Order: sequence, then structure tokens, then C-alpha cells
Amino acid sequence: MSADFKPAQFVQTMIDVGEAKTKTSTRDLLLRGTMAGIILSLAVVVAITTIVQTGIGIVGALVFPVGFVILSVMGYDLVTGVFGLAPLAKFANRPGITWNRIFRCWGLVGLGNLIGSLIVAYLVAVSLTGNFSLELNAVAKKFVAVSTARSLGFENMGMDGWITCFVRGIFCNLMVCLGVIGNMTARSVSGRVAMMWFPIFIFFALVFEHTVVNMFLFPLGMILGADFGIATWLNFNLIPTILGNIVGGLIMTCLPLYLTHAKTAPSLDAQADAEVSVNAEPALSK
Repeated sequence: MSADFKPAQFVQTMIDVGEAKTKTSTRDLLLRGTMAGIILSLAVVVAITTIVQTGIGIVGALVFPVGFVILSVMGYDLVTGVFGLAPLAKFANRPGITWNRIFRCWGLVGLGNLIGSLIVAYLVAVSLTGNFSLELNAVAKKFVAVSTARSLGFENMGMDGWITCFVRGIFCNLMVCLGVIGNMTARSVSGRVAMMWFPIFIFFALVFEHTVVNMFLFPLGMILGADFGIATWLNFNLIPTILGNIVGGLIMTCLPLYLTHAKTAPSLDAQADAEVSVNAEPALSK
């Protein structure tokens, strides 16, 4: 037996997962979202610490996917993943699936992600500063610099900065949703890990914008004293990132897979057979 699932098989799994998530209880969506935010935030800390220690950005990108793999195997949820998966159940006309349920799923998972991210942001700030009694170390300064460049830096660019962040959000969730789907493509744990690791590595290495990462990174920067406020973060990072993630995850990743493997167009042979059948009908009726 093959160890892999064919596209037509894992796309059906995507639809099933999307349906299950939209029907999950409020408690479980919040809990799974919170735990996902906690684990992904710690993965950001590992990646940034590695970058500071080695001076090589690509090394941080290589280690960052460990957090995504852990939360995926544990069955926790990122809002970036449900951006792409939840609507598929509606497109497939699954019973009881409405847009209100989809938006509820997005909102509750996103709220859970935010809660988890904020908890870790505060605790990491305590850890890096000795409960705010020490000067910022190199890792803390790196968090301040990165969060400032990707919020105040975009604000200083005006609309060009907003659009840049939006486009990076598109590319990010194109990769992240491929990572989510990768968890459905193999039977072995090693195969699933590999299929998750590579897309997540790409998004982090290219510094694309991820909603949940940014729910952690920018509050941490502000707690550590970065020179930007909540309005700048929301208007020039989080909002365009969320919108870009929706486009990248749903329109550029999950929807094309759904259309070509679940709603496949008739093959050329099927079209030819249909034409032969139509042309033969008059002769048969004589």
C-alpha cells in the first residue's frame, strides 16, 4: 500500500476538516487556538534567538517550523489554516455549514491565537528582562528592531507600506496552508513532518507576514519599549496581514485544489464521448 494520499483523497480530507472545524464547540476552538498561539510564539522566540546567536537568518527559518509541526500534530488550530479550510465545506454544500458558522470559526480561533500570543509575549518579556529589572539583551533588542521595522517602517511608507504588508500576507498563507495540507498527505509521521516543514521554512525565510506570528511579535516589541503604538501595529501590519492571509490561504491555495481535484472539469475523452453521443442520437431515433 502506498504511504501517500493522492490529491483527490487529501482534498476530501481538507473538506472534512473544514466541516469539522466549523462545527466545533466554542470552548474547544478557543482552547485549541490559545494553545496554538502559545506554541507558535515560542517557536518565534527559538528562531529569533538562533538568528542572534549565529548571525545567519536562514538558520532561524530552518528551526522555526518545529513549532508548527508540534501544534499540528497536537490538533491545535491557527486562524491562518481555517481561513483556507473552513469555507471548503460551504463550497461543497455540506449540511449545516453557513457563512455565519465559518466567520464564527475564524473569529474564535483567531481570538484564541491572540490570547495565547499575548500570554507568551508578556512572559517572554519577563524572562528576557529579569522581570523588567535588567537592560535589554541582544535577543530583546532584536525583537524591538524587527517589530519596529515591520510596523513603523510600513507606516512611514504610507499606502506603499500597507500594500507591501498585504502582498507579503498573501505569499505567507499560500505557504502556510500548503503546510497545513501537508499534514494530510502522508500516513507516516516523518512524511507529514517533511511536508509541513518545507513550506513553513519558505515563509519564514522570505520574511512574509503571518497573522499569529504578528500577534506575538509586535505586542512583545511594545512591551520591550519599541517606539510604535497599537494603532500603527493594527493599521499597517495586522489588518493588511489578515486580509492578505485570507487571500493567500483561501483563494491561492485551498480553492484551486478544491476546484481541480474535488470539482474536476470533464476530461477531453469525456467531452469527446459526450459529443459522439449527441451526434448519434438523431441516427438512433430514425
